[in-house]
Amino acid sequence: MTRSDTTSPPESESSPKRLVRRAEAFREGVRARPGGTLGWRIAVTAVGVVVVLGGIVLVPLPGPGWLIIFAGLGVLATEYEWARRLLRFARDQVQRWTDWVKRQPRWIQGLVGLLGVVFLAAVFVAVYVVLYA
Repeated sequence: MTRSDTTSPPESESSPKRLVRRAEAFREGVRARPGGTLGWRIAVTAVGVVVVLGGIVLVPLPGPGWLIIFAGLGVLATEYEWARRLLRFARDQVQRWTDWVKRQPRWIQGLVGLLGVVFLAAVFVAVYVVLYA
């Protein structure tokens, strides 16, 4: 057997699937150790909460605040059913909003976009006033 035979993935398995399989194997290895399940859950909780809090801090600023909050919920959803339900609910609401906007005439879509830009500008001005005034 050559070196390439041992390191190349099977033809049917993609790189993301391989990565997920490795992560699951690592998690199961940690959980198999004494106290591993509790330690894993504490670590996931800490990482998820820090990511969500970072997203909350970034929401009023221009940037990916909501995306970071969803990522933190995704981390928490790997261990907690309530986070899984909340993430599913949030995704459904975003999808409903997106579908509604897509059904509207172009002028309403433009108005929604304009209102979004005005909102971000107002938040930027408010942050600037709070920090530098």
